[in-house]
Amino acid sequence: MKSLIAAAVLGLFALGAHAQMSPVGVWKTIDDETKQPKALVRITEANGVVSGRIDKLLAADAKPDAKCDKCEDDRKDKPIVGLEIIRDVKKDDDVWAHGTILDSAKGKVYKTRLKPVDGGKRMEVRGYIGFFYRTQVWERVE
Repeated sequence: MKSLIAAAVLGLFALGAHAQMSPVGVWKTIDDETKQPKALVRITEANGVVSGRIDKLLAADAKPDAKCDKCEDDRKDKPIVGLEIIRDVKKDDDVWAHGTILDSAKGKVYKTRLKPVDGGKRMEVRGYIGFFYRTQVWERVE
C-alpha cells in the first residue's frame, strides 16, 4: 500500500514537471542584444497548436499605443499590445516548432522553435531563416 501511495505521489510530481515543460503560460521576453526585458507574452494552446500574444510592454521607452507599422501582413498597423506574434507552433518531440514568430520592431516574420529549459523556468525562443537565426531566452512569469 505504501509503495502504491509513493508511486501516485511521484506520478503527480512528474505530471507537474511535464506541464512546466510546455511553452503555455506568461513569459517575460528578454532582448538578446540589450539583455533588457521588453514585453510579457501570453502563450496559449488550442487543439495542439500554440500561439502567443503581447500582453504588456515593459521597455522604459515603449509607447502603450504603439502600432506595428512595419508589419507587412494582416498585423499591419495593429496595436502592439494584444498582437499575435507567435502562430501555428506544434509540438515536435521536446520542442515546439513549425510555426512563425514576428519581430514587431522590424516587421519581419521568422520560422520559430520554442524550447523550454531549466525545468520550464526559461525558454529558448529561436527565430530563423535558413541557416541564420537569433535566439532569445525568455523567463516564465506564470
